[in-house]
Amino acid sequence: MAQINVTNLTFAYEGSIDNTFEQVSFSIDTNWKLGFIGRNGKGKTTFFNLLMGRYSYSGTIHTPAMFDYFPYRLTSAQKEKPAAEFIEDIKGSCELWRVTCELGELSADAEILFRPFDALSPGEQTKILLAVLFSGEHDFLLIDEPTNHLDWESREAVKTYLSAKKSFILVSHDRDLLDACTDHVLVLNRQTIEVQSGNFSSWWENKKRKDQFALAENEKHRKEIKKLKTAASRTSQWADKNESTKIGFHQSIKEHERPIAERSYIGSKTKKLQSRVKQMKHRIAQEIEEKEGLLADLEKTAPLKLTPLTHHKETLIHIRDYTLKYEDAEKPLFTGLTFQLQRGERIALHGQNGCGKSTLLQMLLRKAGAAKSPLPLSESGLCETASGLIISYINQDTRSLEGSIDDYCTEKNLDKSLFCSVLRLLDFERVQFFKNIEDYSEGQKKKVLLAGSLLTPAHLYIWDEPLNYIDVFSRMQIESLLLEYQPTMLFVEHDVKFREKLATKTIRL
Repeated sequence: MAQINVTNLTFAYEGSIDNTFEQVSFSIDTNWKLGFIGRNGKGKTTFFNLLMGRYSYSGTIHTPAMFDYFPYRLTSAQKEKPAAEFIEDIKGSCELWRVTCELGELSADAEILFRPFDALSPGEQTKILLAVLFSGEHDFLLIDEPTNHLDWESREAVKTYLSAKKSFILVSHDRDLLDACTDHVLVLNRQTIEVQSGNFSSWWENKKRKDQFALAENEKHRKEIKKLKTAASRTSQWADKNESTKIGFHQSIKEHERPIAERSYIGSKTKKLQSRVKQMKHRIAQEIEEKEGLLADLEKTAPLKLTPLTHHKETLIHIRDYTLKYEDAEKPLFTGLTFQLQRGERIALHGQNGCGKSTLLQMLLRKAGAAKSPLPLSESGLCETASGLIISYINQDTRSLEGSIDDYCTEKNLDKSLFCSVLRLLDFERVQFFKNIEDYSEGQKKKVLLAGSLLTPAHLYIWDEPLNYIDVFSRMQIESLLLEYQPTMLFVEHDVKFREKLATKTIRL
């Protein structure tokens, strides 16, 4: 058991206006199973890179541990080879037999080590890289979002695997995974950093109580400040009025008849009133000081808006005995698929990677005229969409995003001011608006797609893994939005909690 001590850590990217970290101090134990929580762009991956020694910084990071990082950075040449041929290149101490044993714990067959890495499913690729990561003995492991793009079964395998391990920091926005696999949390709040025992749910309950207390204290201080300001203003007026009677007209006596002693009395009374004003102003300053910082870490997600359209037909999608097959494939993606999407329903498509979920969504876009390029597919059975159907679509792939915010809004015919307002509600910082989209983090790119979809009035919202890389707070914000407006949806999402809350029906392929 050893500790990693971070003291007065300060770091900023070159050319950045704000520091990513400023005078940050905390300690963590290398024996913990640590969940790393924070909004997109707060610096989680940056902190991993600092631990790995990839950036220069001020302050100190004192650690006896050696670090290893997931996901490994593979070259194009490595991806074309079987993993068995390059695992020693990415982790020098790695032995094939150890990786084989770790794959067994992940419910994966060792034969995937001998197939070209690029030919494997995302779940198989993740399992190999995790098996390599945990095949060492004394490393403290940095695991960055291991379940993105994984189907439910692969996520369950990774969750079970990680829950039996220790000595790692796990960055994930999957609440189910964080609850199952962590015993401590490291949280990047809006202004501070905290370390707490427990998993995500226990931390979140504590945070809600803490935020409620902060709001109550803030309201108490606000009322006290208002009361003191009123009293100080009134006392100051009394002092001025009293002082004005010392010399000059007096309603009861003539000025030449005023005793000198009365003038002294009035001056003394004025001095006391002015002293009271000074004391009140000091108390106001104290109340303001105590009030400052109370709401610094408050996670208050702003409500979003949606403008779904109402289609004149009740049934928007009708699929019966439907089969899809790539023209060069031996087997179809699926056969005999039958379901209907009625107005107001939110249907989740569920199944393993490669079972055809995204392909089905692409085919539906083409049936509705929302996409034009043909797909190399053969189909049989019935697949119909209602005429005049307007669809708002989120692609799981963000690689096509490039250029400025202006370029994106022009391409998508979006009002820039409204678009930026939605991004601000999704916790975008204004400085991001001056960057090119290709320089955004993956979570920020997803928020660009989400903002575009939310601003597009539609009869049907088709979302393909919209929450990959999206932070926990924004996920809950989007859940609240969809539950309030209840649009008609067809979506693919492997976040169990999101799917359970939102889906009115689940179709398994």
